[in-house]
Amino acid sequence: MTGRTAWRICSANGWWSVFGEPRRGKTGRIGPPVHDDVVRRDFIADRPNRLWLSDISEHSMRDGKLYFCAAKGVFSGRIVGYSIDSRMKSRLAVTRVAQRRRSSW
Repeated sequence: MTGRTAWRICSANGWWSVFGEPRRGKTGRIGPPVHDDVVRRDFIADRPNRLWLSDISEHSMRDGKLYFCAAKGVFSGRIVGYSIDSRMKSRLAVTRVAQRRRSSW
């Protein structure tokens, strides 16, 4: 998925990432952060649906590549939603979120 697609999905859902390489301008210096670190690296949730961790991984198979997107609920410590696809498109993350919204605690 392109960075622009990821930004659009995150922006539409009010999600912000605290990971990634800082962007450097023409001077080579790191500028101010472009988003707030609302978690402040404190990965503790006091109730369900407060904080999720998510990751997309790529797996090589005989027939091509397989992409797996999973979300882990910090409160329960369990996988709360996942999605698998043969292409890394925005729907991979969107499907995971839709699946999570349909499930119950």
